[in-house]
Amino acid sequence: MSRLARIHLDPVGGIAGDMFVAAMADAFPEHVPGLMVELAKLGSVDGVRFLPHADGALHGRRFDVAAPLSSHGHAHSHHHGDGHEHDHLHVPHREIRARLQGAGLDPGVLRHALALFGLLAEVEGAVHGVGPEDVAFHEVGAWDSIVDFTAAAYFIATLAPESWSVGPLPLGGGRVKVAHGVLPMPAPATTRLLEGLTVIDDGVSGERVTPTGAAIARYVTRLGGAKAVARPSTIAAAGHGFGTMKLPGIPNMLRVLALADAPSMPQPLDEEIATLEFEVDDQTAEDLAVALERLRAAPGVLDASQSAIVGKKGRLATRVHVLARLDAADAVADLCLAQTTTLGVRISRVWRRTVARASVDTAGDVRVKVASRPTGEMTAKAEMDDIARVPGGRREREEARSRAEAEALKNTAPHGHRPDD
Repeated sequence: MSRLARIHLDPVGGIAGDMFVAAMADAFPEHVPGLMVELAKLGSVDGVRFLPHADGALHGRRFDVAAPLSSHGHAHSHHHGDGHEHDHLHVPHREIRARLQGAGLDPGVLRHALALFGLLAEVEGAVHGVGPEDVAFHEVGAWDSIVDFTAAAYFIATLAPESWSVGPLPLGGGRVKVAHGVLPMPAPATTRLLEGLTVIDDGVSGERVTPTGAAIARYVTRLGGAKAVARPSTIAAAGHGFGTMKLPGIPNMLRVLALADAPSMPQPLDEEIATLEFEVDDQTAEDLAVALERLRAAPGVLDASQSAIVGKKGRLATRVHVLARLDAADAVADLCLAQTTTLGVRISRVWRRTVARASVDTAGDVRVKVASRPTGEMTAKAEMDDIARVPGGRREREEARSRAEAEALKNTAPHGHRPDD
């Protein structure tokens, strides 16, 4: 898959670390096996599961993590995305960092995971008046949050879009009991992470954005959100990640939209080019064909063609016609003299007008040339070299041609930049 132009996070119900991972897995299920391999480096993944989820209207996934057995033989219980963190483990930031560094994670995954925890440690330290190194995580120190951040880091590193964007984040409201006592929603650390991001008060209370969710939202916007440029796009993938908390009248869901660049249609063009002509009547057709292939491959050559004529003394001859960029005319003329038996080349300057056109890759590895006519009509022509590789007979080739041309016309944007040829 080519690099994505942008991944957009749409926090319909809110965002938590597990909701982000679930939405990404729902959008990109082909990456889940690789994710599980990476998570296994941290410890047992027997309790790590992606569960199908439906809220009566929408379908997607939940990311469920059960902690490994404790020293007492009991598994810690975690409830993702429900607005409450029930594990009050005190895990120092330096211990989490050492564990991640010693796990043998992929370098890209490790870099993003450390950065996510570092961002959270920075704001937690500011809230509690201690340095980031001295922060002891409570609500986010447990196994499930380490898994959430590592899984998020895996998707960030693996997909690596050009930019990220995040929709308005719901403020929520109310109170929640945590290790520090009773806190208002959004929690103080979450509030600091939301600074500078767009928020919205939709009237629905609860912990709509968790500290891990806020850290992910803030972090990905730092990876290129400010550089996002509006341009024609297609939706390459979409995913729904659910939390377990029930919200009145709205799904507790994070939606992910992955956008790819739409093939651009260049603008029509008027330009001055060089035309080179000459005739030959004493070069074999086989050798002249080799010469024309070399001419077509030369820098600055736009096209080369030949036609049969009757020359002097009634001899059959071949007229060669070459189109080239003006700045390449001299070099192309010398190449004509070197590759053929002609003794001279006529060179003239002409104007040409081209229609807007673009080459589009379609399913089945069939390239299609799409053109926009002055009347506004869009036309498409599949490359015959690609159609020739389709197995079967004439009917199968025609069906492949029709599918490819229809797909190219559907996905091609009407504006863009002029190609080089």
